[in-house]
Amino acid sequence: MGAPAPGRGERPEDPFALHNSASAVLDDHGGVVGWSERAQEHLGYPAEEVLGRAAIDFLFDVRDRDAVLDAVAECRRDRSWSGVLPVLHRSGRRVELGFRARAVIRAGSAREWFLVVAPAEEVLQWETDRSVLDGLFRRSPIGLSVHAPDLSILRINRALARFTHLPAAEVRGRGIGDFLIGPDVETIETRLRRVLRTGEPLIFTEQACRLRNDPGHERVVSVSAFRMEDPSAGILGVTQLVEDVTDRHRARRRLALLNQASARIGTTLDLSRTTRELADVAVPDLADAVSVDLLEPVAGGEEPTGEASGLVRRMAVHSVAAEALEVMHAAGEVFHFDPRTPQARCLAEQQPILEPELHTSPGWYFQDAERTRRAFGLGAHSLIVVPLKARGLLLGLLSLWRSGRPEPFEEDDLTLAEEFAARAALCIDNARRYTQQHLAALTLQRSLLPRELPDHSAVEVAYRYLPADPATGVGGDWFDVIPLSGARVALVVGDVVGHGLHAAATMGRLRTAVHTLAGLDYAPDEVLSHLDDLVNRLADEQEPAHALSQGRQIVGATCLYAVYDPVSRRCTMARAGHLPPAVLTPDGTVSLPDLPEGPPLGLGGLPFEAAEWELAEGSLLALFTNGLVEARGHDLDEGLERLREALARPSRSLEETCTAVQDALLPEHPRDDVALLVARTRVLAAEQVASWELPAEPTAAARARQLTEATLTGWGLDELSFTAEIVVSELVTNAYRYGGGKPLTLRLIRDRSLICEVSDSSSTAPHLRRARTTDEGGRGLFLVAQLTERWGTRYTRDGKTVWTEFPLAPAAQEPPAAAAVPAVDG
Repeated sequence: MGAPAPGRGERPEDPFALHNSASAVLDDHGGVVGWSERAQEHLGYPAEEVLGRAAIDFLFDVRDRDAVLDAVAECRRDRSWSGVLPVLHRSGRRVELGFRARAVIRAGSAREWFLVVAPAEEVLQWETDRSVLDGLFRRSPIGLSVHAPDLSILRINRALARFTHLPAAEVRGRGIGDFLIGPDVETIETRLRRVLRTGEPLIFTEQACRLRNDPGHERVVSVSAFRMEDPSAGILGVTQLVEDVTDRHRARRRLALLNQASARIGTTLDLSRTTRELADVAVPDLADAVSVDLLEPVAGGEEPTGEASGLVRRMAVHSVAAEALEVMHAAGEVFHFDPRTPQARCLAEQQPILEPELHTSPGWYFQDAERTRRAFGLGAHSLIVVPLKARGLLLGLLSLWRSGRPEPFEEDDLTLAEEFAARAALCIDNARRYTQQHLAALTLQRSLLPRELPDHSAVEVAYRYLPADPATGVGGDWFDVIPLSGARVALVVGDVVGHGLHAAATMGRLRTAVHTLAGLDYAPDEVLSHLDDLVNRLADEQEPAHALSQGRQIVGATCLYAVYDPVSRRCTMARAGHLPPAVLTPDGTVSLPDLPEGPPLGLGGLPFEAAEWELAEGSLLALFTNGLVEARGHDLDEGLERLREALARPSRSLEETCTAVQDALLPEHPRDDVALLVARTRVLAAEQVASWELPAEPTAAARARQLTEATLTGWGLDELSFTAEIVVSELVTNAYRYGGGKPLTLRLIRDRSLICEVSDSSSTAPHLRRARTTDEGGRGLFLVAQLTERWGTRYTRDGKTVWTEFPLAPAAQEPPAAAAVPAVDG
């Protein structure tokens, strides 16, 4: 019934206000005695047409008279009435109007009725607005506070009054600081002043706060605020809506922490790092201090024994306060939990333990009395202990404390800690299983590869071994330095197809076979022939298991076998599908010998061919697998050229040479196994070797004894002379008896041991046997075996050589400078 007043915009205002509504006055009989201009504007009746007439006769339709009469009866009873009735316009159309009727007493006790009328839709809208406003202050679950420009409280609703524990009326005039503590007051007031200053509303801004009447519990509230203005845009204050979202915030935080735990725990299969990741995730979002303890067998990668009262190893500790770390056991310590501690109960019962208030917990104990006292001194007041279990096995436990944060742990925190523990325990068990397998793989690898290379008179050696999978440390490449008879040495490098345990196991079998064949003093080409047969047998062994496997593992290998003699400076090599070695001469020249290429091991039926070279003293041999020269994505020729460049400095030490080769050819993580063996040749001095050719005569044994005695005396080895003469005499006698009448050769070598060798043209193998008491002979080799440290036979193109070794003390291993070698004829 009229447009809003200027400047009011869409503000809700009372439609029954005098400036905005129509009015009329009725006498006690319902006759019109007063009619306003607004009434004429809205209903079309001028005052002269209605004054003195009964309102029910012209304002209401006959159909509506029952409703009108009910309203009149109620009004007379209650002396007032409000509601909506249909009214007839002068034009005849029906108009819905809202009515307010009040009784007015005139002089002489006459009663009249004052009516205020407004359009029904405006009345309903206003009533709705009034209901909303009333609901905000009386029934809304969301807190509401109205503040003056100085931020003093003008009014709060009932929801907010429940936080203050004061009636809403008593809060008026107080400040925010009367109800909140700490920096929370400054934060909220700063934000409200910004709203007052800029007019920009604050929308759903979350903030932590503590109430003065409950400082031990932190709440999280969502605050929205807007500036209040009068019709002329004058600032009246600020209104804020405050919703307690603590539960929602904690749920969201728990979900975020779980997501964070999933992302941060178990990034590797390292057991120590996994436990540290668990500790790092829990602090500070869930706890102020945390420790992770594993049963001692689990910490070592073994299966848990089920003994919950045994030793535990502290794997990780973390705290927001450094002082707390001094009270807790340090990472790496091994200890027992005192039976009185919650941790001991948790291990025994395998159930989580929540101690929300340690001060009120009967008999709470922190490992020992001194630690308990210091823990309380640092403010420890709440504890959670959760077992770490995976696949039904108890692995250890997780302990969480609160000290700086005043809120005690609650059931929701325990649920979150259990989620942490469940996820972490699975990662820890995976890491434990990996550690177990890794240790097994390392044990296998270390048992298959030489732990340390022997110190040998023939060569100085160094090596590099880099498996393609550094995590397992297991590969199919191998190398070896094997001492042989006659002061010689075998240098071996091989490569089994594939990686991992299968390749390593095959490599181990081949390496064992190489040692066996080397001990039999086979020539390099013969060694490779026997290895080829072995690889074929390994492939055949896989056939029965083929149906049970997802696919057959290819058994194949390459090998380079070289034998170097420091007496003759001759090096004999053969290769099976392997790259030839690189040779660096003392003058700095690097070459790849033209060594005949044999087929890879496992093809079967194809021959291998050996080649021989004479090497200058100080020459360097580099034996390697293809992973060295085919890394970084370059082709073979480029890799070999880089190897030549890296080797071409003979003055470097062998370790420096290995490092230079590795830096020049290999990336940080090679994709293939790599083995590199470098050896610098040595030569035995002429005064360390004595050799004679003896005629096949009955006196040969006696002459051999004389030569041996004279030589050993010259070498200062008189104490060995008698024993060595007996051995030489037996060997020469056998050579004379079975050598076919051809001359034989006696050679003495003074190295780290005394080596006696007798060579003849026969290929008959001597063998040790036990003679009967009635036998006149057959005891010679038995004596040789008893008197020497080692003995054996090697075969050559011209016959065989039987050799023996006598141990020498370190002081006796260097011959006198002027030692002379006697001639055969004396």
